[in-house]
Amino acid sequence: MAGQMQSSSYIGRRPGRYSAMSDINVTPFVDVMLVLLVVFMITAPLLTVGVPIDLPKASASNLQGNEEPLTVSINSKGEIFLQETIVKKEDLVARLLAISENLTARRIFVRGDRSVDYGAVMEVMGSLNAAGFNKVALVTEAPQISRRPAK
Repeated sequence: MAGQMQSSSYIGRRPGRYSAMSDINVTPFVDVMLVLLVVFMITAPLLTVGVPIDLPKASASNLQGNEEPLTVSINSKGEIFLQETIVKKEDLVARLLAISENLTARRIFVRGDRSVDYGAVMEVMGSLNAAGFNKVALVTEAPQISRRPAK
């Protein structure tokens, strides 16, 4: 008698046959997305210019552009970097013109350390402007807005 009892889900099926599963298995999709998330979280900080600079904070909006800008950085010691290569102040304009193939319409970002003298940053910007580079912009950090509950 016990062998003849069947549950209601098996009634009408032949023994040994399986039906197709109608549920979508999202586990492999989630696994791939988590791996991609980890990869992008690791590689994104490595894509920035590698000269450590303590940037001042400003609340201006970001500039939009479609080409990769050249970056001139001035660290706390007053050393000037073109991208990640140290250059002398006298050689900066010549190197920029060589890299940009004498196209002075190329966008240039100037990153100055917070502790560097304002005059040093202005000298670099002045030499870039005198060479014909008109798209020169200062790079700052966005201030962190503290969200405190209203009392």
